[in-house]
Amino acid sequence: MTEEKTGDPVGASYAHAQALEILAASRPTNIKATAEQLLDTLGDVDVVVNRTGLVMLPLTDTVQGTAFHLGEVLVSEAHIRVPERSAEGYGAVIGRDLEHAMAMAIIDAAIASNHRADIILELLNAERDCQQEEDRRLLRKVEATRVQMETF
Repeated sequence: MTEEKTGDPVGASYAHAQALEILAASRPTNIKATAEQLLDTLGDVDVVVNRTGLVMLPLTDTVQGTAFHLGEVLVSEAHIRVPERSAEGYGAVIGRDLEHAMAMAIIDAAIASNHRADIILELLNAERDCQQEEDRRLLRKVEATRVQMETF
């Protein structure tokens, strides 16, 4: 199999944790479509884990700075290996979308092996822009509810 390394490495543009955060919050249809493109040339994939489960949601008390668990959250998780590339990938998303978690793991493995960085960067940039716009839209809605109080 010929090695397909195109474009700049994803690591030059995004830290690994930052890329995973974007992927976890990505629109499922876009991440799944990109994973399908990668699967055609990535090689054989061994699925290590593909499951749903409950995890504790940790938070920090803003007054005392102590950590506590708010409750449980349903997550889907996938862990894969790509032996030909000596790469592993991991994905976890909130909810019961195993395909989204698997797509995330496939893209993570591609990032680890610098495989098709061009389409991965395109996806990450598009999803980051979409997420930032959604955040701005939400902040505008919140700002519209602000009440100015007079003090005497």
